[in-house]
Amino acid sequence: MKRVLAFTRFELADSLRSKWLGSSLVLYALIFAVFVALGLRESSILGFTGISRVVLNVTNGVLVAVPLLVLLATCQVIVRARTSGLLEMTLAQPARRTEWFASVLISRAAVLIGPLVAMFAVAVVVGEAGVAAIAARCLAISVALAWSFLGIGLFVSSIAKTPERAIVYALIVWVTATALHDFALVGLLLNFKVPPRLVFLLAALNPSEAARVGILTSVDPELSVLGPVGFYIANTLGAAKALLVALVWPFVLGTLGVLGASRNVSRRDAIG
Repeated sequence: MKRVLAFTRFELADSLRSKWLGSSLVLYALIFAVFVALGLRESSILGFTGISRVVLNVTNGVLVAVPLLVLLATCQVIVRARTSGLLEMTLAQPARRTEWFASVLISRAAVLIGPLVAMFAVAVVVGEAGVAAIAARCLAISVALAWSFLGIGLFVSSIAKTPERAIVYALIVWVTATALHDFALVGLLLNFKVPPRLVFLLAALNPSEAARVGILTSVDPELSVLGPVGFYIANTLGAAKALLVALVWPFVLGTLGVLGASRNVSRRDAIG
């Protein structure tokens, strides 16, 4: 544990030098400010309605921004340590690869998820007591989404041979999750008659879409905005189980990515 803490301090210092913490804070603050203006544009009272709308709008912005930020912050960590000789130098010390990897995971999670928690805490403080439940739900979904892409980013970094390839892989993952998956699903629905159960399954496989469904349950428990698919979810799963899917699946996917990255770090060469 002492070695893990020592490596974690080193990784946090490296994150601070590379301005990742500042970038996270600036990006989240910018998202929050923009959506505060949009959410309160037609509201004259800073109360439950205004702040709850802001929280939901901010979360929708987070669904796009967080995956990209997390992927860019993690996709080069392992491969750069290999190619630069940092991992080889680390293993020259009385330390294990898993200890170094644990420090990377802890430091990146603190830098990327910490500002997200702070942003939603501000919404709770500014809003009324009734906003806390909505903010807590949106925060849980956002953290699960961030963890999902944190694991994916580390796994991408563990299999990439060069930092440049890692960036390309990360951008492909982000574009697929935010755009190409939707286009493919819409094209499938336009050409074939797909049952609602299969549509929900295909959509929920994408952690971003699973998170979006979870957010919609906060606004419309009946999910009428999703049409037949929403009717199926509301009557078969219910809002509570749909929210559970939005939380559990991204967490499971991120954990699988972390385990895969840890396995690759332990078994592959220390030099890229």
